[in-house]
Amino acid sequence: MELIIYLAIGAIAGFTAGLFGVGGGLIIIPMLYVVFSHLHYDPAVIMHMALGTSLATIIITSISSLMAHHKKGAVLWQVFRNLAPGLVIGSFAGAGIAGGLSGAGLQLIIGGFAILIALRMFRKASVQVDESRHLPSAPMQMLAGGGIGVASAIFGIGGGSLTVPYLNKYGVVMQKAVATSAACGFPIAVAGALGSMFFGAQQHVEIKNAIGYVQIHAFLGIGVMSFITAKLGVAVAHALSSVMLKKCFAGLLIAIGCYFIYQGLGH
Repeated sequence: MELIIYLAIGAIAGFTAGLFGVGGGLIIIPMLYVVFSHLHYDPAVIMHMALGTSLATIIITSISSLMAHHKKGAVLWQVFRNLAPGLVIGSFAGAGIAGGLSGAGLQLIIGGFAILIALRMFRKASVQVDESRHLPSAPMQMLAGGGIGVASAIFGIGGGSLTVPYLNKYGVVMQKAVATSAACGFPIAVAGALGSMFFGAQQHVEIKNAIGYVQIHAFLGIGVMSFITAKLGVAVAHALSSVMLKKCFAGLLIAIGCYFIYQGLGH
């Protein structure tokens, strides 16, 4: 029964990721929070488990997305190489920071982040990119990667909502920014998931079928289904208005954000 629930979450998360053009982290985390609560996991680690497992599933979905973008020749591999060391170090460190926060603290942080992203989506439906600007030096890109990695691990996401605006700011057109961000999601997810396993193991978390803060059955079920259904979401997205899609997703994020803030303040 548990595996069927994880497959269903994966189907929804993958479809949503394809439909709205984002990683599934902010969809997966609240769903896992509810499931883990019903499974009577220790309340002190439920949010940590949801974050770590979300990062692990993004490893699989980022590979699918990366392959599709690479075929179109849209990934800026030199930029990826500059960002990657910072992304890996930052994401691993971010997993450690998240492990040190209370469950209620994580709920407030993720709730606030979801609302912030939603408001930005409402405000910037179409961003004009200044292509005359250039990316900063390689060491500065690596430093930016570190910041993106830390935040991504704490929020349990693949970093697209942070990497894309950063690249846009320096004149990278949207298609290449999204493609490069998809590539960046892989090292973020790998380092963040390994960090969640490592720091969770230090806390001696006693959860069945889990390695540290990663629930293995959830990782497999969600990862496999989201890989399949993401393509269906992309197909539907092309049949609908992008402005309406963004507004619907922003509304969903506000609901998720308010839910987590309410939960966090209730502790």
